[in-house]
Amino acid sequence: MSCLSNPCDLSAVRALEERAFNAWPARQTVLHQGWVFRLAGGFTKRANSVNALEACAPFTGVREAAEALYARHDLRPVFRISPLAGADAEAALAEAGYTVFEPTWVMQAALPSKGALPQPCVDLATTPSAEWLDGFAAANGVAAANHAIHHAMVQSIALPCAFATLHQGGQAVGFGLAVRERGAVGLFDIVVAPAHRGRGHGRALVRGLMEWGRAGGAETAYLQVREGNAVARGLYAALGFTDAYRYHYRVPAQG
Repeated sequence: MSCLSNPCDLSAVRALEERAFNAWPARQTVLHQGWVFRLAGGFTKRANSVNALEACAPFTGVREAAEALYARHDLRPVFRISPLAGADAEAALAEAGYTVFEPTWVMQAALPSKGALPQPCVDLATTPSAEWLDGFAAANGVAAANHAIHHAMVQSIALPCAFATLHQGGQAVGFGLAVRERGAVGLFDIVVAPAHRGRGHGRALVRGLMEWGRAGGAETAYLQVREGNAVARGLYAALGFTDAYRYHYRVPAQG
């Protein structure tokens, strides 16, 4: 058995994958032969996908078990293929007709060990208010029917969190979420209302959350960004983020 060809340190990938799973919790998880099946009522691929938990874990029988479990919950099976997945998993899914979907990069940046980052005008809270939850969901385009499960998932995060809001003219125009664990701060769903983009608000949100992480003892920051989002990747690169590793999803062709 061989792992996917990738120069990255698989132990470092495993550590970041664990943090990301904890930062965006699924409602239910099933462990299976070094893989984790995550379920959250179909809301978000991250929380409703099959992920390798151990490097090069055996894939024999995993696809069939996942398909049966997700069918039981009226969900389509979604596999998230990180560098931890073995080459046999990628080949088996391709042979079964699973197509590649939404390639994404995990990016990482070092945080300064001394002194504070410039503090932008971002409001940070350690618990999400009802206004933040609704605004965050609306800015991310979460359908009203999914607000309850979205809010419950956010409120179930067990680790230290920061809930960022950026206001302009008394109106909330940007949101972001950060979760801190084991010396790293993860940044999730940095979003600015369409009418207010291109004004540096996304940069302010990222810097505010990075400073929150640094002040709490984090030494690095990480985030996930779609490969095709050139604007966001450019912003993150300008803030010191570099590519750590890439992952993609595989879904049944008929899905």
